[in-house]
Amino acid sequence: MSAAAALCIALAAAGPGEAAGGPPLARLPGDAFSLAWTHSVERIEWREDWRISGGQLRLVEARVRGSGAGMEVPDGARLVEGAWVYRPQLPPLDRLTLANSGFTADYRICSWGTCRPLAELAGPPGRPLALYACP
Repeated sequence: MSAAAALCIALAAAGPGEAAGGPPLARLPGDAFSLAWTHSVERIEWREDWRISGGQLRLVEARVRGSGAGMEVPDGARLVEGAWVYRPQLPPLDRLTLANSGFTADYRICSWGTCRPLAELAGPPGRPLALYACP
């Protein structure tokens, strides 16, 4: 792990191209984290593993426990312990924006072997959030 690597969680920007809306609400030390949520229609868990590298977020692997509306299993996915596992072809991101709707189940974030609802770190759902490598 890089000594300075950390994930910042902040309110998302008000408009495209703007920086996050204010100071970070939370800072998670480490160069890796997982983000999990339950699909609002299919009620199926989706989980993504991310790494912080070079000041950007890199999606390493995704797992989904089924398929359905908007959740088609991609070519090359393999079934491992009841979940379809694959490596998404997504370029590194400067920030990841989460809708964080109050109408769906909360995201769960995991780092250092501990998972918790994102609301414990960023407050109640209902406000879009930005995840990014802390400067």
